[in-house]
Amino acid sequence: MRSPAPAVPAATLVAVLVAVLLAGCSGPTDDAPRPDASSPEASATTTPDAPAAAEPSSPSSPSASATPVPHRVSLPALAQKDFNGGRLRLGAEVLRTATQRQYEVTYRSGDLTVSGRLAVPAGDGPFPALVLAHGYIDPAVYVNGQGMTRERAWLADRGYVVLHVDYRGHAASDPDRSDGMDMRMGYTEDVINAVHALRRWRGPVDDERMAVVGRSMGGGVVYNALVAQPGLVRAGVVFAPVSSDAVDNFDRWIRNDPGRDSLSSRILRRYDEPRRNPDFWAGISARTYFGDITEPVLIHHGTLDDSCPLRWSRQTARLMRAAGVDVTLRTYPGEGHAFGPQFELSMQRTERFLARHLG
Repeated sequence: MRSPAPAVPAATLVAVLVAVLLAGCSGPTDDAPRPDASSPEASATTTPDAPAAAEPSSPSSPSASATPVPHRVSLPALAQKDFNGGRLRLGAEVLRTATQRQYEVTYRSGDLTVSGRLAVPAGDGPFPALVLAHGYIDPAVYVNGQGMTRERAWLADRGYVVLHVDYRGHAASDPDRSDGMDMRMGYTEDVINAVHALRRWRGPVDDERMAVVGRSMGGGVVYNALVAQPGLVRAGVVFAPVSSDAVDNFDRWIRNDPGRDSLSSRILRRYDEPRRNPDFWAGISARTYFGDITEPVLIHHGTLDDSCPLRWSRQTARLMRAAGVDVTLRTYPGEGHAFGPQFELSMQRTERFLARHLG
């Protein structure tokens, strides 16, 4: 007679039962949880009508799960570019005085040729150098060197080499291939490359003493350049600048302009409303990255500016200070957007600021 099988301990039976139950639950089921909307799996798939999203990192990249790739139209993406500004070529001489000469010029910006106007002081140099970013002028009517002629001449008379950037799509520059959809990132790239082009030029430029100066829309371009390339120059100056929040600028000049309905619709189809896609709009707003600025900033703004409200510059200055930026806001009672009666005062303050920070 066969002897009875030894008894199995109760703990062992419980362990086996748990293992069987777990094995049965490990396969996919209809009730399995979906990826969270914020997870990489969820964000990697968009519908054809969804706003453009950041391009996913390569799976082979060791940082793919740690560092998200910025949207290709953004200041972080611009900061990662390799800037190749160079090939500064002098064209026709368009002005000669006892104190300066001005020339039509072209230079390289990415794979584009950009035109501009160069003012060179009389003398041997080397001279400190400035890059000018002009305000909005319809590219269809814009001509070489338009928009900051007073500033260019004034500063060159006082010993600065001044390169006024026409921007892509303006004057003799190559066309703007984005057709307005790059949200001024291309203009910013042209200004950054202008700095590099001046440094590589064999003219009388002191490479270590450079600054960027902008007016109105160009003030926003200067903000962009300072956050995208900290350390590129030694100072920034803006006159009557636009908002450092891209939503303010879109709402004021594109969304509510009947003549720009088509552009407004295209922008919203591609990037969506700010309230639904806040990350994109933050990514093209300089104020998001004020903590990256390493240069002192001087802001000039009139109290009666009916184009760019003074409150924009007051808010920008507050946010810069909070981020640790050395910023000075100069206000001009009764002065409008273009600066008339107090233009000379604003330039004298600019000269003192530049002398202090460029040496």
